[in-house]
This record gives sequence, structure tokens and C-alpha cells, in this order.
Amino acid sequence: MMRPARALLPLFLLPVLITGCDADKNDGTATDSADLDAAARTWGVAPELVYVTKVPGYTVFQASVGEYEDEFVTAYRSAEAATEFGLFAGHGTLTAENCQKQPLGEVSDQPVTCEHDGDAWYRKAGGSHEYAVPIDAVVVHLIADAGKVDRAVLRAASEAVHRPDDAELAALLPAPDGMGA
Repeated sequence: MMRPARALLPLFLLPVLITGCDADKNDGTATDSADLDAAARTWGVAPELVYVTKVPGYTVFQASVGEYEDEFVTAYRSAEAATEFGLFAGHGTLTAENCQKQPLGEVSDQPVTCEHDGDAWYRKAGGSHEYAVPIDAVVVHLIADAGKVDRAVLRAASEAVHRPDDAELAALLPAPDGMGA
């Protein structure tokens, strides 16, 4: 009778192991933390709008972090500060039906072209271009001057969009002495 019980033990532990492995996914993530809520309140945005990205050669321009027209916004600058792109996250949806109807950033007088690319939309209007990443009821826009930041940089940024971990959240916040990074 002991052998069948021992054989069933791994089956009973399987849900615990799966749950335990899943817990590591958010290890170090500020997504649900009080710190994220406090930071979002400071910026005047909903916590679910706070997203970041990673692109080699680009870092957060800390002085740009905040709220703009009910969206979370930050700029990323190249190491030489020669080029930059903006990250804007706001409530909304982006679909094939409404993609061309939504203005691209501040370019409202130019027609918008849309191309579905993976999970995102590549959009152009005038001299600007962006990758827009729909995530649930939020759309993260990564926008730049088409003549300064190439499409590959924006695509890489769109593929790396995620909720900030604790270190990334700290990089968004002003330094304790009040001096930005």
C-alpha cells in the first residue's frame, strides 16, 4: 500500500510546484507594489499605465517622466543624447478599424498609415513614426522623429515593453536629493 501512495505524492505536489514556479515571474516586479501606486500618484497617472522598455544604447531621461494629457510619459535618450524617442501609455484600444483614425502624437493634420507587425502596429504620419503596443485596455506608443530614430530601434523598444521592476521604477523617480538623473 505504501508504493501507490509514494507514486501519487508527485502528482499532489505538482500544483504546488507549478504555483511556486509562477511566483518567480513577478520577483522584483513593482507591478503590484505600494511603491508603484505611490509613484503613479506622484505623477498623476493610473498605476496600470506605468510601463518601461529596454533598448541597447538608450536610457530613461529621468526629467521627462510624468503625466501628459492623462498618459504616462517618459523619454529615452541615446548614450550620446543625439537621438530620443518617447514612450506614452494611455487607456484605449488600437485595432485595424481605428488605427488610421487615431492621430500619431502631435501630428494631427497628416494621414496615418498603419502596418500590423507582430503584436504591435507600426504607424507613420508626416515626419513621425511609432510602434503602438496594445496591452489589455492600455496602448503603449513608442514615437520618434523618423529622420533621427530608425524603425529597428522602435521595433526593439516595442518588443521590450513591460511593467517596471523595482530597479526600473527607482530609475524613473527623482533622486532623493532632488537632482534628476
